[in-house]
Amino acid sequence: MYETLYEKIVDGLVNDGYIVLDNALDASLAKELLREAKSRNDFKKAGISTKGSRDENRRRDKICWLDEAGSKAQQEYLEFANGLREHINRALFMGIKRYEAHFAKYEAGDFYEKHLDAFKNSKNRVVTTVFYLNDSWSEADGGELVIYDKDDRKLRELLPLQNRLVVFLSEAFPHEVLPAKKERYSIAGWFRVDEVFV
Repeated sequence: MYETLYEKIVDGLVNDGYIVLDNALDASLAKELLREAKSRNDFKKAGISTKGSRDENRRRDKICWLDEAGSKAQQEYLEFANGLREHINRALFMGIKRYEAHFAKYEAGDFYEKHLDAFKNSKNRVVTTVFYLNDSWSEADGGELVIYDKDDRKLRELLPLQNRLVVFLSEAFPHEVLPAKKERYSIAGWFRVDEVFV
């Protein structure tokens, strides 16, 4: 179903280390995931690093983890991601063992300062995905994802438009979320090479 999309993503990772895809998945899936995210009341303040500490000078978003036993829309999104995991492993031999993802909610004024998704002294996260859910978003609404190279040069500044998918190598691209001026929703996910800890 997604073979052509998977191939584009792998080509982007090989050629540039990242790729931005508009109208990536079925439009109805993005809409249903947005409806679900807006209806949830179990968002929690997100932490930073493996210790889960909270520093509101660095990060102000709230998160809610996706679950394979969750809604049909969550299951469909995770099915797409697991297919991508298998395709990346076949094409690039990355040894990815699992995928984890959460809804991210930014309220007006929320941001996330520049960071890498691969934790210091940890090689667990190897590929990052961000899938945007927002409808009717404009430049005036802020909340852009800004991607940098390792020399701190800005590569892209992206509006969080509905059904836009961004995929990049977790260790290679510092990035930040600029302050949003209204509620902003996405799904952030990571392909990991570590085993599941129970």
